[in-house]
Amino acid sequence: MAQQHILQVSELTKKVRFILESELNTVWLCGEISNFIAASSGHWYLSLKDQKSQVRCAMFKGNNRRVRIKPQNGQQVLVRAKVSLYEPRGDFQLIIEQMDSAGEGLLRQQYQALKDKLHNEGLFELHHKQAIPKFIQTVGIITSPTGAAVKDIITVLNRRNPLLKVIIYPVLVQGEQAKYDIAHAIALANQRNEVDVLLIGRGGGSLEDLWAFNEELVARAIFQSILPTISAVGHEIDTTLSDYVADLRAPTPSAAAELVSADVDERINKIVELFNRAHLALKQQLKRSTHTLTSLNHRLSQVHPEQQLQNKQQKSDELSIRLHGLINRELNQLKHKPKYLEQRLLNASPSNQIKQNLQQAIILKAKLISAQQRLLSAKRESFAHQCEQLHMVSPLATIARGYSITRDVEGKMIKSINDINIDTHIKVEVSDGVIEAKVIDVEVN
Repeated sequence: MAQQHILQVSELTKKVRFILESELNTVWLCGEISNFIAASSGHWYLSLKDQKSQVRCAMFKGNNRRVRIKPQNGQQVLVRAKVSLYEPRGDFQLIIEQMDSAGEGLLRQQYQALKDKLHNEGLFELHHKQAIPKFIQTVGIITSPTGAAVKDIITVLNRRNPLLKVIIYPVLVQGEQAKYDIAHAIALANQRNEVDVLLIGRGGGSLEDLWAFNEELVARAIFQSILPTISAVGHEIDTTLSDYVADLRAPTPSAAAELVSADVDERINKIVELFNRAHLALKQQLKRSTHTLTSLNHRLSQVHPEQQLQNKQQKSDELSIRLHGLINRELNQLKHKPKYLEQRLLNASPSNQIKQNLQQAIILKAKLISAQQRLLSAKRESFAHQCEQLHMVSPLATIARGYSITRDVEGKMIKSINDINIDTHIKVEVSDGVIEAKVIDVEVN
């Protein structure tokens, strides 16, 4: 059995990243922003989530500079992103290239889907385009009769060629009814066949304002028009599906008026035709080379300094965020430390110690007084007992019972008849006094 190759972790993450980026390439994703962080490096880090899942995302500053909204947590957005893997952590992530609010983003996605559909059907092909007549006598204008666009067109036409005849086909250019008005006006102009060219457009506005000219009904009506058509919608930066389907696109309504009021020579037509053919050829060649270029780009990204720098910057941002968190926690601890030390200082204060000692002294004093009282009581009881014992053997007690004590003149107790002589003076102590006597006689028991 052949020995199985054992991968390093870094090798595995590189392989997984290559598979993700080469197979999935670019995806569109709609979700809610959470955990949004705008790093000091200019990069954005966030998560996109729905009710069941979430995925980490990064949007580098080169791309987020073009975002027209201000991202914030809880906001619904539509993004175009590349599926990738952050190798240092092995985390699955998206590299966002484009971000719009969900409403406008969905319109752009719908716009792109319809554009691809019409392109695949050939509605944008050059061979379907009609040449704009060199000599125009009557111009048809399909727009709002009260808008600024029709006034600008008529002003330019009167200034450049006052002899031109103008027929206005009034329509709504905004709202749900607008697409039906525009398509009907195109059909009506073709039915009447009273103009040499049709100018279709309106003034500038948001994507929602211009949406009538992105409707499939309007695009097909322009494509089916027998009369040559010029699309003049919005400003130069605005591009609608009407611009792609029309025979000629003018950047503004005023520019469209200049085109129909001036002779167009063969040289300019040839240049425009060659430009469009070259543009289409390059687009097709780029489409055929997409897979090859994607593979080469992925291989290059593994060793490209910019990719390595982005990884390092992302790692640096991650460490910076962690560092800020640690600093904030340390600052919070330091913020509460003075109170803690103050409490310890109060606990260790001499006044507190003195109070405790005073309380202890009071307790000890009470104990001492109690001990003294118990000792005094015990001593009193012992003294009384000893007094009783002493009283029991005291001569005075004996005397009190009727006995007496006889002493000689020197105070010595006479215990025997041999201790005295006749005519000797003696003292007899009784209970209530002393009797002085003289021995007259002595008898032996």
